[in-house]
Amino acid sequence: MMISLQVFAAAGILCASPASAGDTATSFVTDPLTGVALDGYDPVSYFTEPAPLPGVPDFEYDWQGVPWYFANAANRDVFIRTPEIYAPQFGGHATTGLAGGYLSDGNPQIFMIVAKRLYLFYSTANRDAFLSAPGKIIASARQHWAAMNPGQSAQATPPATATPAASTPAPGP
Repeated sequence: MMISLQVFAAAGILCASPASAGDTATSFVTDPLTGVALDGYDPVSYFTEPAPLPGVPDFEYDWQGVPWYFANAANRDVFIRTPEIYAPQFGGHATTGLAGGYLSDGNPQIFMIVAKRLYLFYSTANRDAFLSAPGKIIASARQHWAAMNPGQSAQATPPATATPAASTPAPGP
C-alpha cells in the first residue's frame, strides 16, 4: 500500500528532507502566524537573563526584513548596534539538524549560548547530542549553511571556536 506525501501533509506530519547545495536558507525562521523572529522572544535577553523574555510589539525593530521584538527599549537599542551578536546562528535553524545536512526550524525555547553566540535546537535530544561534540557539530553546520547560502556571512557564521565550558543549556523542555 502506497501513501502519498499529500496525506502526510494533510495530517500535519512534516518530514525533514536533506539539504543540498541547491537549497537556500537566507531568511530567518519566523513565527508562521506573526512573521516575527524567535517567536517574539527578545534576542538580547538570552544573554542577559536566566531565561529568554518575551518581547512586545512596542519595542520592535526590523532587521534583514524580519521584525524582532524586545522586552524593553534598552535591549532593542543594544541589538540595533550589533544584531549579528544577538541573532540566532544559522538564521534560527536547528544547529544539530543542519550539521547532519537537514534544514529544520529551531525552537527558541531550546537553545544554548556557546562562545557568545546563540544556537537553537529542534528538540532537547538534539541539544543533548550537540553537547557530545559542539565544535564538530558547529563546524559541520557551518559547512552546510555556507553551501546553502553562498556569499552570506556575519550572523550566519559562528565563531571559529566552541567549547562545552562556554555553553549554557536552556532550562525547561
